[in-house]
Amino acid sequence: MNPAQKIYFLSDAHLGAPDHESSFERERFLTNFLEHIRGDASDIYLMGDIFDFWFEYKRVVPRGFIRFLGKLAELADSGIRLHYFTGNHDIWIEDYLPSQMNIRIHRKPATLTVSGKRFYLAHGDGLDESDRWFRFLKKVFTHPLLQWAFARLHPNFAFWLAHGWSGQSRIRHGDDPFKEEREPLIQYARKLLANREFDYFIFGHRHTPVDYSLNDRTRLILLGDWVTHFSYAVFDGQELKLETFVNP
Repeated sequence: MNPAQKIYFLSDAHLGAPDHESSFERERFLTNFLEHIRGDASDIYLMGDIFDFWFEYKRVVPRGFIRFLGKLAELADSGIRLHYFTGNHDIWIEDYLPSQMNIRIHRKPATLTVSGKRFYLAHGDGLDESDRWFRFLKKVFTHPLLQWAFARLHPNFAFWLAHGWSGQSRIRHGDDPFKEEREPLIQYARKLLANREFDYFIFGHRHTPVDYSLNDRTRLILLGDWVTHFSYAVFDGQELKLETFVNP
């Protein structure tokens, strides 16, 4: 890793919700952040739920997000490597982002080793066995038959239906407070640590920024969101920090 470059992680912008005005302001803020980091970023990991809903028909993609998508294209063209982990809201991302911006799509948790540090990366939904509701929904929404049936709907009706469903999300009803003894992602990470060593677990999904020590070596990072916290993690080759963006 070039010592002058950094790796950035962010998640849960939920662009498109709850209304056009607030989403547009968040999109501009997020785009300003991407421009701010373009000078020292080697990789940017978008850790899921960047869009509140996304579905690709063969010749139709969701309307809007021009500033954000255009900035991603600029960053990709400049040589910055972009990664996108699908979340529970944008699980139906297919080939549009990879073909237009060379973004690598991750549909499952992934591991990464940089400068001798081992990372475990995932959006965070449905990982622990106790998270039965999200595990069930993931199986339903990733089933090819459901995706085929949804694609048969007219986009106007399909997107109205989908946005009504996503209205049950944390962006509208608030996120659960972080409680160590009840946090499924802590239990999940500890199970993995029983057999393998990691320096960092990085998750989105929870909308609450948290930097938690699992043991003397390993930290669990919950990235927060770009709805109320505007938080992100950055790794400079030696240290990982959880920070908040303030528009310069």
